[in-house]
Amino acid sequence: MSAENILTPAQRDDLRTIAAMIIPASDEYKVPGADDAAVQADILATLGRDTDMVRQALDHLARLAGKPLADLDPARRDAVAGEFRSTGGPAAATLVRVVLQCYYRDDRVLRSLGLELRAPFPKGYTLEQGDWSLLDPVKARPPALRRAQ
Repeated sequence: MSAENILTPAQRDDLRTIAAMIIPASDEYKVPGADDAAVQADILATLGRDTDMVRQALDHLARLAGKPLADLDPARRDAVAGEFRSTGGPAAATLVRVVLQCYYRDDRVLRSLGLELRAPFPKGYTLEQGDWSLLDPVKARPPALRRAQ
């Protein structure tokens, strides 16, 4: 199956529209939005195991919108996106993750972040130390899973 046939034309249009809402283009940082043709092609080419969840998310989005997302006025589009975030569940989370991972591996985006255009390994990247005390409330929680026996 070719990358173009993974999603229907309507699903691809809604994906492009919601991707632009997730990450709009920025003139300030000179980066494209997630609706950019190269980012969209990367999404379609690498969906793999996420294909079914992304389809579910796009179908849910289409039901909420009642027509193509791009055809809605901006206020209604934002309302639909808000409802999608709150009712989309794991499928919506998967769609957002796919958009983000493809966007943040685009060469133009990496350049704007001052990162070398290379794989993260074997060299790796140095991260500045953060405030580890932010994890204290999580560490203080009781265990959520039962221990293996």
